[in-house]
Amino acid sequence: MAPLALNQQISEDEVDMRDLGDSIGFLTRLAQVKTYETFFEDLGAHGLRPGEYSTVLLIGRNPGIRQGMVAQKLRIKPAHMTKLIRALEDRGLVDRTIPDHDRRSVELTLTQTGRQFVDEHRLSFARHETRLNKALTPDELRSLKRLLRKYVDFDGEETA
Repeated sequence: MAPLALNQQISEDEVDMRDLGDSIGFLTRLAQVKTYETFFEDLGAHGLRPGEYSTVLLIGRNPGIRQGMVAQKLRIKPAHMTKLIRALEDRGLVDRTIPDHDRRSVELTLTQTGRQFVDEHRLSFARHETRLNKALTPDELRSLKRLLRKYVDFDGEETA
């Protein structure tokens, strides 16, 4: 690690980022910021945030999934998940059902409006992903995805 510099005026081009450039935490944060900025540019007009869109897609793929399982899989705190699901329910995208056999759990399904929403925006989301990934070659993208899955212990299916 290089020694810290003395107080002096520094231009934007002179900022020393060496320690941060090797930080996985910092680099993944920058990647998240870029991903979110691009998401809002591409899909913000549709009225969903990235976490909401992920939730809708997961529920659409897994009708009847328990709300706690969605929170666990998406690594969202249960209190935040409750608020998120309420917002999706208020928009008419998600239905919550409390099953008779387990009154403590909540099962989630997309409404007809929710399914239409996913169908209508699937192409926009695919275009967003393509634009987001254009800086990488197909091999680099496969490697990045593989390494990120390994890094975060993601047990989801590999799609490409």
